[in-house]
Amino acid sequence: MVSLFLVKIFHWVYQWRNPKTNGKLPPGSMGFPFIGETFEFFKPHDALQFSTFIKDRVLRFFADFSSIHLSFFRTSLFGDKAIISMDMELNLEMAKANSVPGVTKSVIRLFGENNLFLQSKESHKHVRNLTFQLLGPQGLKSRMIEDVDLLARTYMEEGARNGYLDVKETSSKILIGCLAKKVMGEMEPEAAKELALCWRYFQSGWFRFFLNLPGTGVYKMMKVLFVQYTEADISWQARKRMMKLLRKTVLTKRASGEELGEFFNIIFGEMEGEGETMSVENAVEYIYTFFLVANETTPRILAATVKFISDHPKVKQELQREHEEIVRGKAEKEGGLTWEDYKSMHFTQMVINESLRIISTAPTVLRVLEHDFQVGDYTIPAGWTFMGYPHIHFNSEKYEDPYAFNPWRWEGKDLGAIVSKTFIPFGAGRRLCVGAEFAKMQMAVFIHHLFRYRWSMKSGTTIIRSFMLMFPGGCDVQISEDTEVDK
Repeated sequence: MVSLFLVKIFHWVYQWRNPKTNGKLPPGSMGFPFIGETFEFFKPHDALQFSTFIKDRVLRFFADFSSIHLSFFRTSLFGDKAIISMDMELNLEMAKANSVPGVTKSVIRLFGENNLFLQSKESHKHVRNLTFQLLGPQGLKSRMIEDVDLLARTYMEEGARNGYLDVKETSSKILIGCLAKKVMGEMEPEAAKELALCWRYFQSGWFRFFLNLPGTGVYKMMKVLFVQYTEADISWQARKRMMKLLRKTVLTKRASGEELGEFFNIIFGEMEGEGETMSVENAVEYIYTFFLVANETTPRILAATVKFISDHPKVKQELQREHEEIVRGKAEKEGGLTWEDYKSMHFTQMVINESLRIISTAPTVLRVLEHDFQVGDYTIPAGWTFMGYPHIHFNSEKYEDPYAFNPWRWEGKDLGAIVSKTFIPFGAGRRLCVGAEFAKMQMAVFIHHLFRYRWSMKSGTTIIRSFMLMFPGGCDVQISEDTEVDK
């Protein structure tokens, strides 16, 4: 019996390490059964460099990490079989050919399996079209920039009075405050406070290993937020609490005839015009996902951008000049930013693009393959997760001295481009981030108001990555009410 058991164990391990496919698999290792190479993959590393996990495997299988056409390798992460690619052409091809997002089981648990973000390409396309009405250029120009400007001004003034502000936390407040108003409309103060708390303090640990075990990111996050629940149902109750609050607000407002936010008006106006294509339940599911994803990305990217600016005096000086000029050009000193002001921030856009290029050391193409894919002699099997890294951002043939922060490299280039063959910070294909322009606009407005004050970030601020960007020592800036612009 013991011998038979051992034989079965060895056979299971062999099958794990040598998955059956219809062709030749890319080189690589599947790691330990069930766990794969997840823990090695998540080892924190310098956020401005590719992880040691990636570099070691590229050098092991392909010998050259600087090549423009790096190939790909297989591994197992989050309990799923995965392909990691550093080849830009393959990444773009996969982005166009596949529409199913490659997300972990922990993400599916939080978003819900029926969430439109995770469903078919038809459902996703429909939701993208609706969202674009809010976050596309026309929506940002007519609906968003005024609110972002007012919130940024308010929180910056508060920070100046206190003498400091946390860049990531302040950006999160602006983001949530703006989106909550546009999506939900006016809310009861207590409900708004609870909703903001849920969204703002969801930690980056949700993109972790899929088991909700003590010690994992998902478990810790849920326990901190919802200590009143037993460990067995912490994960479910977290999502249920937010969904219940969103659903109650929508249904109450619809029943009483109260005004919903603009995004719900877009959704339900479209439903009334063409028949009901999205239920209240599905709409609430999507809003829940929309807020979580937005709050996990833009505030972190902005904090890293401020760090870059602080570390480069010439960049800071040129930004100071640009934003002083915008303030001085206004008839009213305290006049709000306009869309034209935003579009005139040419150097600011160059800084944002350069920051996006450098910190894109995480996969920007995440897909689940819908069918077998042949690449040269190798077969990438259907059902596997594909993770495409934008290594092209650090290729010396495309970017001179690629690891240097140099916003001037963008001079004369199309600053409005969200994606190109050498620049994919927001993904590509059907899953290209619909909020990309909104993210860039929020960053530019934040930078503008920051430069109305004297500020500095401590030199010891560090940025690491364990899939998500993290700031172990915080990302505070010292900020003074004594402004240079006013003098």
